[in-house]
Amino acid sequence: MNKNVLMSGAEHFDDGDAINTLMDASIPVDVTKAVAEHNLIKQTLESIGVNVKQLPAPKGCQDGVYTANWALIKNGRALMARLPNTRQPEEECALKTLQDLGITTVTLPDHVDRFSGQGDALPCGNMVFTQSPYRTTTDAHPYLMTELGFTELIVLETEPAKDKDGKSVINKITGLPDSPTYDIDLALAVIKQPQDGNRGLIAYCPEVFKPSSQQILSDFYLVDKIIVSKQEALKAFALNLLSTGEEVVMNSGAPKFQAELEAHGLKTIALDLPELRKGGGSIRCTTLTLDN
Repeated sequence: MNKNVLMSGAEHFDDGDAINTLMDASIPVDVTKAVAEHNLIKQTLESIGVNVKQLPAPKGCQDGVYTANWALIKNGRALMARLPNTRQPEEECALKTLQDLGITTVTLPDHVDRFSGQGDALPCGNMVFTQSPYRTTTDAHPYLMTELGFTELIVLETEPAKDKDGKSVINKITGLPDSPTYDIDLALAVIKQPQDGNRGLIAYCPEVFKPSSQQILSDFYLVDKIIVSKQEALKAFALNLLSTGEEVVMNSGAPKFQAELEAHGLKTIALDLPELRKGGGSIRCTTLTLDN
């Protein structure tokens, strides 16, 4: 799994438009350091046998580095994303890039106004973990089955961001509801897919999910599970990782989770990526899988 991925550049990366609750526009990004971190991700992936296709960063797009949000791909077909207002210029670049790679692209109908691509839809064999309502609306979900052929959707919801009065936060730039785990790839990771009668393996942080979704995940019996603490999930971006099923490239700062992965027989490589995390994303966000 994840043997072929698409990465953009980090030359235009910034956090000036704080479009999620993890971003702080008052803390500037060091672009030189961000580019170096991005190169480190690419080099690390290539060192474990992942084929990385890289394109120049879309000009004028501070979040263009996060290619995972561009689409969800399965069997050579890409369901294209519907991104928040400031990210919409990326959509044309995403469409052309995937078409140039020979991938069949599918555009959602106009009534679907939000779909965060792979960021909010994590394949696990023929199943897919997805969520709403922050960056993906539930009316996008049926197209994961009809257009891409997934046979089972596990639809989840994480807890919203709240202000000091306990009220849900609406992002001032996007106008959308916000959450520390606005995309599901910050709350859950697919480590191994079910294959040849062997169970899959996922990791997730129960505390960031709403109680109803906690119950769904607790009852879900088709995969083994690793429980990750809220501290490691939110502070270290522990779940925003890339796994080949044998090796896991992850963020540093999550020693308990890293030990759990190694106890399951996986090789781990931990990277320190503080600049890229200023945008509210990390390893998984910067890599769009081309071969689900």
